[in-house]
Amino acid sequence: MIRRRLWLTLLLLLLAAPALAQQRPAPATPAPAKWEQLSPAERDVLIAPIRDRWNNADADQRKRMLDHARRWTTMTPEQRAAAHKGMRRWDHLTPDQRDQARELFERMRSMPQDERRALKDKWHDMTPEQRKAWLDAHPPKD
Repeated sequence: MIRRRLWLTLLLLLLAAPALAQQRPAPATPAPAKWEQLSPAERDVLIAPIRDRWNNADADQRKRMLDHARRWTTMTPEQRAAAHKGMRRWDHLTPDQRDQARELFERMRSMPQDERRALKDKWHDMTPEQRKAWLDAHPPKD
C-alpha cells in the first residue's frame, strides 16, 4: 500500500514537472525611486491632490490639516500603523456607522478626562459581547 502511494506520488510529480518547469518567477520590478530621484512632474502628480484639498479648505480645515501633519511626524511606527488601521476601518463603515462613531466621539470628548480614561480602560477589558451590550444600552443620540 505504501509502495503504491509512493509510486503514485512520483508519477504525479513527473507529470507535473513540465508545467512546473514552465512557471518562471515574475521578473522583479525595481523599487520606486526615492523622493529626491523623482522628476518635478512626478512630484507634482503626487502632491496635486493635497494641494487641491488645501486650496479648497477654509482656515479651520487648513489649521487642522497642518496640526495632523505635525502630529504624524511625532508618531512612532506603531502609532502610525494603528492610525492606518483606523483609517481603513473608517473607509469600510456605512454612513450610519460613521454618524454613530462621530456621535460617540463627541460624547467622549465632552466627558471629563478621568471619566473618559476610566471608560476607555473598561472598554478594553470588555469582551465583544459585553461591548455590544454596552452599545445597545447606550445608543447614540439622534
